Amino acid sequence: MSALGAVEAAAPGGPALFRPLSAEDGEQQPAEIESLCMNCFRNDPLLQRDHRQLLRLRELLLVQHRDPVGGPHPGAGCALCPGRGLPAVLTTIEGIIDRAVMGLEQDQPVRRATDKEVASKIDEFISKLKQLKEVHSPFTFIIDDPSGNSFVENPHAPQKDEALVVTYYKRTPQQAAMLGLEEEELDEKAADSVEDLRNEVLQFNTNCPECNAPANTNMKLVQIPHFKEVIIMATNCDSCGHRTNEVKSGGAIEPQGTRITFRITDPTDMTRDILKSETCSVEIPELEFELGMGALGGKFTTLEGLLKDIKDLVERNPFTLGDSSTPSKTEKLQEFLGRLQEVIEGKTKTVFIMDDPAGNSYLQNVYAPEEDPELKVEHYERTFEQNEDLGLNDMKTEGYETAPPSGR
Repeated sequence: MSALGAVEAAAPGGPALFRPLSAEDGEQQPAEIESLCMNCFRNDPLLQRDHRQLLRLRELLLVQHRDPVGGPHPGAGCALCPGRGLPAVLTTIEGIIDRAVMGLEQDQPVRRATDKEVASKIDEFISKLKQLKEVHSPFTFIIDDPSGNSFVENPHAPQKDEALVVTYYKRTPQQAAMLGLEEEELDEKAADSVEDLRNEVLQFNTNCPECNAPANTNMKLVQIPHFKEVIIMATNCDSCGHRTNEVKSGGAIEPQGTRITFRITDPTDMTRDILKSETCSVEIPELEFELGMGALGGKFTTLEGLLKDIKDLVERNPFTLGDSSTPSKTEKLQEFLGRLQEVIEGKTKTVFIMDDPAGNSYLQNVYAPEEDPELKVEHYERTFEQNEDLGLNDMKTEGYETAPPSGR
């Protein structure tokens, strides 16, 4: 039985507007009429845009839209419901407009009897919908699908359709709940937050380490390929022009220490990326040179950049090349600086060693993921002294909540 056939009277005690229909009625057989439910009205962008002024109509439709047995929502009988209407149908734009017109017209006789003002406004809107099919003037047709499964044909494919715009967006929590994707959306939100942090440069106020003038320090989280995330911090002073950059490991101390041995054989080796953490020492056996842990701090640069920083560190040391130095010491250091410059220029082959007990240093493998014949990475167990330097010997991570207070 149709929805109209279930209406017997316009008001309590008033004359019947429609007589009941049955299958035995020879004069008129019952017709199945698709109705427009309030749920789909709320989710249709086109109807929402042109019906914002009809808030009263929305409440009326919510009350009147019932199936023959009095249910609040007909489901498959709705013109726009999934499974029969517009969220799951293959049609044309004209077909969508026709379905919307059909859904609005089907309850108009009842509305004209109960609320002439609302019925009049719906008639005006139905007239506008029908005029859209004539395309007397351009109009915008929008499909908003939180599931991402809708499609509008591009007649110019594979070329671009200038009249068609496809926009992708993140679902709202309400849309995710409607699709049953709450947990997935939360995971994506957390991943997006981390991704935003990777793409964003954070800035905070500080003082210049040279002149103590106010300066800004920029901080960024960087993912080093085939290694891990690190935090790069750079300070630029507008007053004295001093610039510094420092690298902090983004992760924890590794279970084992790392020893990286690299043989420099070509000038192009100077362009390799290098991450020297603040716990890493550097050794160049051919030059009888060793740079201790903590010197130069943490740096993310190239091999050439690190060697130049080492050269500058030696040149600026007043106790080696200043007035207090002896001629013999100055001569040896000048010889060392000359040999180091030859290594930087690629004129001398040498071995470059990085030893990091925390395991947070890195030298680029240009053959990755294949092995580099000139690069050797070894992992080793730390000594007691190395754990002591890293503050690990007195660190208790398990059972600390049951340990008695010290001194008892």
